[in-house]
Amino acid sequence: MSKPSVPFVSRGFLWTSLAAAGVLAGAVVFNGLQARAKDGAQLKSLADKQSAVTVSVISPGSNTDAVALNLPGRIEANAKAPLYSRISGYLKSWKADIGTPVKAGQLLAEIDTPDLDQQILQAKAELASTQANAALSENTAKRWKSLESANFVSGQAVEEKIGDLNVKMAVVNASQANVNRLQAMKNFARIVAPFDGVVTARNTDIGQLINVGGAPGSELFVVSDVKRLRLYVNLPQNQIAFIQKGTVAKFSVPEQPGQVFTATVQSMSQAINSTSGSMLVQLSAENKRGELLPGGYASVSFHIPAQADRLSVPPSALVFTKAGVLVATVNAENKVVMKPVVIARDYGNRLELLSGLLPTDRVIENPPDGVTEGDVVQVRTVQATH
Repeated sequence: MSKPSVPFVSRGFLWTSLAAAGVLAGAVVFNGLQARAKDGAQLKSLADKQSAVTVSVISPGSNTDAVALNLPGRIEANAKAPLYSRISGYLKSWKADIGTPVKAGQLLAEIDTPDLDQQILQAKAELASTQANAALSENTAKRWKSLESANFVSGQAVEEKIGDLNVKMAVVNASQANVNRLQAMKNFARIVAPFDGVVTARNTDIGQLINVGGAPGSELFVVSDVKRLRLYVNLPQNQIAFIQKGTVAKFSVPEQPGQVFTATVQSMSQAINSTSGSMLVQLSAENKRGELLPGGYASVSFHIPAQADRLSVPPSALVFTKAGVLVATVNAENKVVMKPVVIARDYGNRLELLSGLLPTDRVIENPPDGVTEGDVVQVRTVQATH
């Protein structure tokens, strides 16, 4: 019985088949890995896109319009006179209360001065005594002068009598000066207004003991000239170049809502306060109708000319770090670029920059917390500042 025949497979054909199978398997694996890498890249891109912070960007504003510099100020009377007593006594009467308009020389109060009155009487009595002594000495000198012409007395004796007369006349003059001094002091018993104005304080009443003094708070009356007022403002050092004598400012006061008044710069202290870094500026304002009250608060607005070569951003765009003040911008690849800036002036709702930005920069209006250099962001809107 014969065996079945087995087909003969050459060794070369076997290796070729194995190689082809390997290539096919490698291609399948490669295509699978490539597809997985592509899916991973797409997934990462989608994740990065979803994790990117969305921000609003603005363009730096240009200073084409003049701005207002608003500063607090205080109002003072053009002239303010605290009236003190030059003599001691008791208040006899007062004629003007607070808020009373007065004229220069008008009587405000009278002081009863019993001690001074007695001193005046004593001084007058001493004056009468010295005058009597001087008259007697004068008569004696005249008699001795006549006796000298008859050679009854010596010339030296006559000179002694004339010298005694001169001494007595000097005593008379001293006594008269003392009387005049006391009478001048008596004139201070009448407290009068030094100028036209309004009584803004009365710190005394009838029967009160009055002492000589000038300590703050011990004044009897305060008279203020309120027809013209002085307005004091502390001007920041970086704004001094824009304000000068004659500059007109506008101001408002809380008790007159909606009313705007004008004042003119009269003088500047020409010195910087080391504590506040500001210069004291004095303005003058008319107050003929009495609408403004001395001692009050005022909001003063100065007209500051614009500088077209400078850019501005809102305060919310600033990022404060250890390295200084930065502004977050977005480049063409939507990546954050932090730029250091120098602030020139603060206008409240916007900041004028001295350097650091370009007009074409895209500034993040309100940078989120933790934003850093190189972060990828999504831009939501683009708007310009005004």
